[in-house]
Amino acid sequence: MAQTVGYAEIAAHYRQQIQDGALRPGETMPSMREVAERFNVAQTTVNRAFRMLKTEGLTLPKAGVGTVVAGPISNNIAHRIALHASTGKALGGGESSQIFEVGTVGADELIAPRLDVSPGTPVHVRRRVVSRGGVPVHVSSSYYPAYVVAATPELAEPVSTGGSRELAAERLGVAQDRVLEEVTSRHASEAEKRHLGLTVGGELPVTQVVRTVYLADDRVVEVAVKVTNGPTILRWTTDLR
Repeated sequence: MAQTVGYAEIAAHYRQQIQDGALRPGETMPSMREVAERFNVAQTTVNRAFRMLKTEGLTLPKAGVGTVVAGPISNNIAHRIALHASTGKALGGGESSQIFEVGTVGADELIAPRLDVSPGTPVHVRRRVVSRGGVPVHVSSSYYPAYVVAATPELAEPVSTGGSRELAAERLGVAQDRVLEEVTSRHASEAEKRHLGLTVGGELPVTQVVRTVYLADDRVVEVAVKVTNGPTILRWTTDLR
């Protein structure tokens, strides 16, 4: 190209390719050197563009490969509820969920107040890795109070239900009403790095999303903690009705 472009324009170019399907989930992005040569820019400019795509959740680093396409950002919870209602599945096309742990743990200082229990109270947990196009995009831990597990014993099994929260709400006979989402940044644990396929040494920033889902009778049906690569700080409430 004869005309030099900025990092935002380069990011927009590849964002469009990902959204149009020209670059599909799991495919490797061009190297920064290739992009720099194509757009006639410095690699520092390309690095800023690639960081923007990663922050948006469109790409992920993959050991021994480089940067790969993660696909569009995860559907929000309202979309997943609608998807489950119409298809019986809460995951979109190209997405898969692998349960790697189920059991009972003592509610810690993050979970206890959101489930309105005392710290140390036994609560049920299901941990999973969600992938898109075969590429891990987030690690999720879902915590359930005793009355939810009593109504939905399937949650104690290490298999996907296709929509655990939806199944629990159906069994309890009360619709999901709203979700409080709290988004912060922190450093990944070694286990989280492993599950996300990240081999970066030292401290690695990740985004932590804590979702507290309420039923129409104001009971909490689930507290989910999702961890994905990249930092951000946001907080909002979504009406699910």
